[in-house]
Amino acid sequence: MPTRRTRRHRAYTRPRNLPLSRVSRALPVVLACGALAAYARWIRPGLLTWGATREEITRVYPGDELVPDADATSTMATTLPAPPETVWAWLVQMGYDRGGWYSWDWLDHYGRPSADHIEPRWQALEEGQSIDTARGGRTWFSVALLAPHRTLVLRSDLDLTRGHSFDRGSEPAPRARLDGIWGFHLAPAPGGGTRLVVRTRGLGRPRPLTRPLDLLLGEPAHFVMQARQFQNLRTRVAAAA
Repeated sequence: MPTRRTRRHRAYTRPRNLPLSRVSRALPVVLACGALAAYARWIRPGLLTWGATREEITRVYPGDELVPDADATSTMATTLPAPPETVWAWLVQMGYDRGGWYSWDWLDHYGRPSADHIEPRWQALEEGQSIDTARGGRTWFSVALLAPHRTLVLRSDLDLTRGHSFDRGSEPAPRARLDGIWGFHLAPAPGGGTRLVVRTRGLGRPRPLTRPLDLLLGEPAHFVMQARQFQNLRTRVAAAA
């Protein structure tokens, strides 16, 4: 028969093991929640506004009105060592079957190097023109706004159910879609340079599906690609100068 001391010992030790087991099971969830909170509080704002001033972040740019009810937006900026006319020549020749995107070519250009020179045949660009983003012509940007040496706004309307772009002017908007703009805004900078501000605005539907994907994948991917584009543009315009 157990003694009083044994019964007291069991009564003392058994409750201690149960909380430790619960804590060990809950620890991954607690750490994940803490990581997400830290990302949302300190990291994400920096990714969305990298290089931009407070005035640039809060400013309204041409093309913002094209996605008035955007549920995702970013403003990134850099200063390039060449005047707007020079930077503009590099921007207007962007495209999969043109000069590339000046970013990580193995991610967005199938490994083909982006152009390292100004190509005259790619300098013609006008509003309404389509710019392929990948092989096969299934996805593209439309030139929504164009003001030489000042503003270039590209618009994307992607049908998620079929996996390719759709023509907003002639097709009804699908239920599952991603709509957005990618705007490049140039202004003269001191010393003969260019202040380049890139504004994105996006809207995804259905929101319970598209919003988490954008937060976890879309925004970090845009930061990585846009920062690389800034770097490669700087290298190109500096070399040309």
